[in-house]
Amino acid sequence: MALRPVQVNFKALDASAVGRFWAEALGWSAHSGGVTTYAGPSGDLVWPDPVVLGVEVVPVPEPKTATKNRVHLDLASTSPAHQAELVARLRALGATPADVGQGEVPWTVLADPEGNEFCVLEPREVYRDTGPIAAVVVDCVDARAMAGFWGAATDWTVHEVDDDHAVLRSARGGGPYLEFLRGPDAKTVPDRVHLDLLPYPGDDKAAEVARLRALGATDLDLGQGDVPWTCLADPEGHEFCVLALPDADAES
Repeated sequence: MALRPVQVNFKALDASAVGRFWAEALGWSAHSGGVTTYAGPSGDLVWPDPVVLGVEVVPVPEPKTATKNRVHLDLASTSPAHQAELVARLRALGATPADVGQGEVPWTVLADPEGNEFCVLEPREVYRDTGPIAAVVVDCVDARAMAGFWGAATDWTVHEVDDDHAVLRSARGGGPYLEFLRGPDAKTVPDRVHLDLLPYPGDDKAAEVARLRALGATDLDLGQGDVPWTCLADPEGHEFCVLALPDADAES
């Protein structure tokens, strides 16, 4: 049994506007279903996408309060000219420069229209086949422990791990990386951005959730009420959700 990351979930005051921003930023299409907006590869909606991580934006009444999100996206570029063009296009879409203490670096730090930070990376060979999202990056205290938990929780393979940095990627290849970067500060406020995981067809969601709890995940009450997904937190408190398959019954 294993779970697959299927989307990056953003909370936003204006889910439609932020969803459209990310769709245009990534060169994708925005799909509105109910109150949420999903950004995925252009064309007809395919969910879950077999390769990429989509972006799901959900409305919340609270604005962003953290000075820096502990989860952010790194966007890939293919050349210095492409990086500069991408930054200019993103700023025209409403992104703004962001200072998270990065100093002089070859990448550009921006924030989306509601202040969620992201990076536009300089060209790197390792990200040449990821698509527009190079990596989902998570700040953490213990990169080795995060690699152990997330490597066991999902079907993604651990590629690198040391005291400061851990890297995972889908065993199927393609799509973005999941990276954990060691930092000095522990999590203190709810995440504005998190991952959503999905069982494979034929797997039992309740059994998967029980397996995650045995690995060290804890139940999380965000006021979600009676919903078909399950909210959990990893051993460092990062929120994530285990979704139900579209035709699966909600976990009892």
